[in-house]
Amino acid sequence: MSTNGQSAGFTGRHMLLIMLAFFGVIIAVNFLMAYFARSSWTGLVVENSYVASQEFNAKMAETRAQEALGWTGNLVVADGRVRYSLTDKGGHAVRLKSVGITFMHPVDDREDEHIDLVRGGDGIFDGPHTFSDGVWLVEIVADAGLEKPYRETLRVHVEQGKRT
Repeated sequence: MSTNGQSAGFTGRHMLLIMLAFFGVIIAVNFLMAYFARSSWTGLVVENSYVASQEFNAKMAETRAQEALGWTGNLVVADGRVRYSLTDKGGHAVRLKSVGITFMHPVDDREDEHIDLVRGGDGIFDGPHTFSDGVWLVEIVADAGLEKPYRETLRVHVEQGKRT
């Protein structure tokens, strides 16, 4: 109650407004975070996890066969260009028919890009590509005339347009 024109102090109405504001902020922040999570990452790792689990052993066998070759890939990122070469155990260039590279951010697919490199001299494949700074997943698929293509996946850090 008010006496002499003074306010009644903290009322039920004040508590209601505080509760509505409190939960309103929580709900708004949750919706904002859900929007950013949904818009920045597809969440898709594999189309069908069951099928991926069934293919695991075959993929591991391919990986072991590829490792037994003893080949070493060399990826160079500099000056707005990407260069890739593959050498055997003896350090000699492996003759490749083609090289395709897919560049992906680990969390965001907006800048993902695939390029096919062009054969240059000395077994080096080359192509233009400018990177934004940050961490990139680079998936390389090289056709060396084998039953299965040679595959290599690298996690690279790019700073000022160069791999560091």
